[in-house]
Amino acid sequence: MRTPAGFECKYFYGNYFRGRKQEECRLIGNTPPPHHWTPDICAKCPVPGILRANDCQNMELKALVKRQLFGLRKSVEVTAYCHKSRQIVKEPHIGCGQCHPLPFEFLEKKDDSDTAY
Repeated sequence: MRTPAGFECKYFYGNYFRGRKQEECRLIGNTPPPHHWTPDICAKCPVPGILRANDCQNMELKALVKRQLFGLRKSVEVTAYCHKSRQIVKEPHIGCGQCHPLPFEFLEKKDDSDTAY
């Protein structure tokens, strides 16, 4: 579903049936204030970009709302875990590197005819 910021995110839910305006982020969940989700967080959230770059079925995302700058600014901190390789993913945009190996065309080939003596 499309977030209030205009990005497509599978964790955002909005119910606008018959004039309702129920919006929630199902990744962040119902955390108590001051670390709760608000629609303005979607503009700076990295999750839609991660989902566009890497939609691995083995990767599990967890998100927390963090307060910065004396509690005035909110940001989303995302951590990822790969169930196949059983490790924390350092860069969620790329993935763990074991679930989706590079195709043969992108691997470096060693060709003996190019070597000069």
